[in-house]
Amino acid sequence: MTQEQQTNPMEQILREHPVMILDGALATELEQHGCDLDDPLWSARVLLENPDVIVQVHADYFRAGADCAITSSYQATVDGFRKRGIDEQSALELIRKTVELAVQARDDVWAEVQSGVVGRESSTGQLVKAPSVRSENVENEENEENITDRTGDREADSLRPRPIIAGSVGPYGAYLADGSEYVGHYDVSDETLAAFHRPRMAALIEAGADILAFETIPSLQEAQVLVDVLKEFPHAYAWLSFSLKDGTSISEGTPLEVCAQTFGSEPQVAAIGLNCAPMEVVTEAVSILSRASDKPVIVYPNSGETYDAVTKTWSGQGTCGSMSDASEQWVAAGAQIIGGCCRTTPHQIGVLAKKWRN
Repeated sequence: MTQEQQTNPMEQILREHPVMILDGALATELEQHGCDLDDPLWSARVLLENPDVIVQVHADYFRAGADCAITSSYQATVDGFRKRGIDEQSALELIRKTVELAVQARDDVWAEVQSGVVGRESSTGQLVKAPSVRSENVENEENEENITDRTGDREADSLRPRPIIAGSVGPYGAYLADGSEYVGHYDVSDETLAAFHRPRMAALIEAGADILAFETIPSLQEAQVLVDVLKEFPHAYAWLSFSLKDGTSISEGTPLEVCAQTFGSEPQVAAIGLNCAPMEVVTEAVSILSRASDKPVIVYPNSGETYDAVTKTWSGQGTCGSMSDASEQWVAAGAQIIGGCCRTTPHQIGVLAKKWRN
């Protein structure tokens, strides 16, 4: 995203495709690759220790069919890195690097798509595959269509839009690393929130993110601060995605209808929706959002398990039923942008892409 950019990249994709496909979980996929995220920096820790794995996970999602990768900057903040003894300039360089890693993965996979090697034998004689990483919490994946071999999907690949990069702007509560992003009552001023978010937003924009992802936002206050800071970058766009208390309200209790009406006329807000909520509340939430605003509705729920912010562990079972099947209800209710959040996999994103691209 340059200072001259004035076109909403999501609008461009939705103009030609009824559904835009996001990627899925980053952190839990990094754990599948052996990364230890038991750290206040969470997935941002991997930026310091093993950035190549981030590229690999992004590439897995692009090969699965994602139209957008969300950068590994959700918990990458100047304040958070400072606690690790990293100075501000170095922290900003790391934040910019999250965009560079996603762009690298996108450009590598897009070159494969353009040359036709995704889903067929490459020049080395090996089949280039979409990922088949499986998560133990998704019980029903055995019943979903296997998309590992995309040999018959080259035509669908040829119709794909060039994927975009969304710079993740996680909430203030993610920096606190105490689960506050699911509560939203920080007891801090607007000025504190603006000072916290502004440097990361600037770094992501400078690095070339196509759009910003204001995600897992738990309060109307923080959402308003983010949109106000966004206006300091008049050629930038962002989507606004809330964490939920239930199917009708965001985490701190504000009704979804009020949130949609508050930001529905903001020209720099490209979409409004929800993420990291259980699948069973999505349809109700989408219905409310689509009625209350003309903005595209974005949804990327988690697996349905429960996260314990103290032990930093997941418990319970993933939602029974296919994300692919559930997406039919979401689209019917008004969703136009669909992906996955925590504990979702490249496999599930691949099934979504196959469904909505074909």
